[in-house]
Amino acid sequence: MRRNERVRIFLAGATGAIGKRLVPVLREARYQVIGTTRSPSRADGLRAAGIEPAVVDVFDRASLIRAVAAARPDIIVQQLTDLPPGLDASQMDEGRRRNARMRSEGTRNLVDAAVAAGVPRFIAQSIAWMYAPGREPHDEGDPLDIRAPGTPAVTVTGVAALEHLVLGSPPIEGIVLRYGHLYGPGTGSDTSGEAPSLHVDAAAAAAVLAIEKGRGGIYNIAEPNSYISTDKARRELGFEAGFRLAALV
Repeated sequence: MRRNERVRIFLAGATGAIGKRLVPVLREARYQVIGTTRSPSRADGLRAAGIEPAVVDVFDRASLIRAVAAARPDIIVQQLTDLPPGLDASQMDEGRRRNARMRSEGTRNLVDAAVAAGVPRFIAQSIAWMYAPGREPHDEGDPLDIRAPGTPAVTVTGVAALEHLVLGSPPIEGIVLRYGHLYGPGTGSDTSGEAPSLHVDAAAAAAVLAIEKGRGGIYNIAEPNSYISTDKARRELGFEAGFRLAALV
């Protein structure tokens, strides 16, 4: 038996843009995957993809704690978002507020469930374009722009809450992946746009690299650009921004 077949991954957000691309990569690597969805109608699709569905809402703290305990995972991977389909501009203001709640309250519930179940590692999706103004390219030690005014304030508040929870909840080893602006299947954009950018398949591959090689802390994950440095991810994880799931494209 390959070692990975004994590792259980609780994938929160298995039906999202990254989650859909991450599932086949995890299955190819022979991990056992339990994937969450809020919709019972999507459970059969998860089974067909070769993973065990967990129908649960991350805002239902008690149910989430039970679901994580039942799953008995070795690692939780959070790829949760709550943005409008196709990033519809007319719905984005409300979407940002929902997403900030997902990052703060949803992450808090998921971290609480991890602690209750004794899950040792937690990997979470964050974003790479909320650094405070300063020297560029930014590395992972640079501060977030927590004083950003207006609309960005909603986003950075959620991001800061997520990262604090993931990195500051011992005994969990927390890893934060700061992704660039996503493009590719399921993201609402077919081509690279504003820097830092990142193809959704490369984002999925980075999550697997974090499972296999990551150490507690933050990693910038993006295509080469002048705004952030990805040296740490390339050096420690072996991250390559050109990764694509050719069979699914």
